[in-house]
Amino acid sequence: MREWASGFLGLRARDAFMKLKSILLVAMAVASVPAFAHFETYYGVLSGANEVPANSSPATGWARVTLDLDLFTMRVEAQFSGLTGNTTASHIHAGNGPGTNGGVVTTLPSFPGFPLGVTSGTYDNTFDMALASSYNPTYIANNGGTVSTAFNAFRSKLLLGHAYYNIHTTTYGGGELRANLQAVPEPGTMIAVGAGLAGIAARKRRKKA
Repeated sequence: MREWASGFLGLRARDAFMKLKSILLVAMAVASVPAFAHFETYYGVLSGANEVPANSSPATGWARVTLDLDLFTMRVEAQFSGLTGNTTASHIHAGNGPGTNGGVVTTLPSFPGFPLGVTSGTYDNTFDMALASSYNPTYIANNGGTVSTAFNAFRSKLLLGHAYYNIHTTTYGGGELRANLQAVPEPGTMIAVGAGLAGIAARKRRKKA
């Protein structure tokens, strides 16, 4: 009887140790994950079919916008090729979703440093969104009159999927390529989702056992 009790207690102790070990391993894994800044990323495929009205341009490309809510900056990246005309301007508009047009949010007549007079190219620039010079003055005036209210209005449009990146050319003055910007999950969200899925899988395994 004593031997059985001793063995039983030994199993319980071993189970408790294994559980504690698992908890420590999870804690170490979480601690090793780097702290993420407050980023929001929006991405879209550039296409003539996205324009309103749509056009038959064979050009292709992509655009990505990244907001850093800690530094209050916006990084704008784009790559395009195969335009039927030379570039004349590029900026971000805010409308009411795909299939609609809207006013220009960012600098006029074009993003500073954007390659003009070409049919292909790349762009990468970061803007200080605390500066009025990063916006179209009309957009600020129509959205509360301050940089802060303009930024909040713009971010709301991005979150709703109502903002788009546009490239204008000599062939299509109203825009040859448009990318409807959609939110991309940030790394921290993906880690949380992955941990949730792992937990569900573990519970299912325990139920089967």
